[in-house]
Parts: sequence; C-alpha cells; structure tokens
Amino acid sequence: MPPLSCSQCRDNEPLGFQFSYAFQPILNVANREVFAHEALVRGERGESAYSVLARVNDENRYQFDQSCRVKAIQIASQLGMDSKLSINFLPNAIYKPELCIRTTLEAAKTFDFPIDQIIFETVEGEEVEDGKWLAEILREYKRIGFTTAIDDFGAGFAGLNLLADYQPDIIKLDMDLIRNVHESRPRQAIIKGVERMVEELGIVMIAEGVETYEEYRCLSDLGISLMQGYYFSKPLFEAKASEADIPWPDCAGS
Repeated sequence: MPPLSCSQCRDNEPLGFQFSYAFQPILNVANREVFAHEALVRGERGESAYSVLARVNDENRYQFDQSCRVKAIQIASQLGMDSKLSINFLPNAIYKPELCIRTTLEAAKTFDFPIDQIIFETVEGEEVEDGKWLAEILREYKRIGFTTAIDDFGAGFAGLNLLADYQPDIIKLDMDLIRNVHESRPRQAIIKGVERMVEELGIVMIAEGVETYEEYRCLSDLGISLMQGYYFSKPLFEAKASEADIPWPDCAGS
C-alpha cells in the first residue's frame, strides 16, 4: 500500500506552485464527434508538463494529485465542456480511495460538472508495483459513478494481469503499438487480438498517439473508431476542441 496516511487528507497543505491545463481531444472518427478531452498538465503560461512535474515529490504528491483534479474540473466547467473529461491520477497518491475522492466530488458539485462525464485514467509513467491495489482504486471509482480507464495498455503494469483483476470501461493502447502500425503485421495482429478480447469483456478501446494518415487509416480498417493524437489535434492550452476545429481525414488522405 502506498506510504501515505489519512493525515495528509486532513491537512490539505498548499501546493506551493501554480499550474494549468491543455486539453487534447479524443475523437470518434466514425461519426466525427469529440468523445472526450484528456487534461494534460502545463505551466501557468503553457510551459511544458515537465516544468510542473519536476516540482512534484513524495512530500507534495498527494496535494498535487488533489489539486490536479480540482483544476481540471474547474477549467473544463469554465470552458463549457460537454464531452467527457479524462483526468490522469497518481495511484501512489491514494491511501483510501473512498476518502481521497472527497475533494473531487466537492469540486464536481462546486463547478456543476457531472461525475458521469469524468474519466479517471492511470497516469503515464507512474510505476505501480501492486496491480491489485490499482484495481481496488479503479473499482471504487467505478462504484461511485466515474468512468475508469487504463492508460498505456500493453506497457509496464498496464497489461493482462491487471485486466484479469479488474475490467475498466476503457483501455488506451500504448502508443508504441500504434507507431507505424501500417507497416507492421505483428502490431496489427496484436491490436486485432486485443480488440477481440476487450469486445468480449465489454471494454472500449482508444488508440492514442496517432500521428499520420497511414496510421489512422490502418487503425480505422482494423475497426477502431476512438483515436487521439497529433494527426488530429495537438493539446489546446486552456481550450476545448469542437467538431468544426478537427481536420477530419477523408478516404483520399489529408
């Protein structure tokens, strides 16, 4: 279990630095709709995520995780976001899921943002040694009414063992599987196999890191309709995307 105590939930000390968010759309390319926006941390003036994450340590990890949730919900509400909002969370910053979620619920109420519009996805690069602990967190979040997602499926802890313990609403394929997928029969076979498996389990699959028309076209031919990546849109600083903003590809390429 992560080395946190409930006193950190009660103390709620100030974080000590400011940050903001960019939002990258997740698209349903089949019906040309914005399915969700992933909230990606940035500096106050749009500086890189690294400039913020470099200031996170064991002492402020809990405060940072809680502040991220509140800030993402606040900005999404101010933008009038009507798609789902995907928020990355730090599993190692959670001691008891049912207690540590209270600030999120209060923020959703304060900013009038429906909890069934919020996706919680495991944060990229966050090493979790205990997959069962992560499954417990996700299970509690789903019970409350949030949508749950496993990021980077196929890399690190985000693999089949975790899926055996817990079935999220969404998995996001690791972008290494997506890169040049149109040139790789093994990648295509793996993606088709995962697609069949998650369909049987009632899980939605998102392909992230789509950067070229060829990747998009191959994934579309494989039956994947939810995609995210620079080919469609870079993260938008303190802004949301609309269907009219997206350069939707056509069959001839673009």
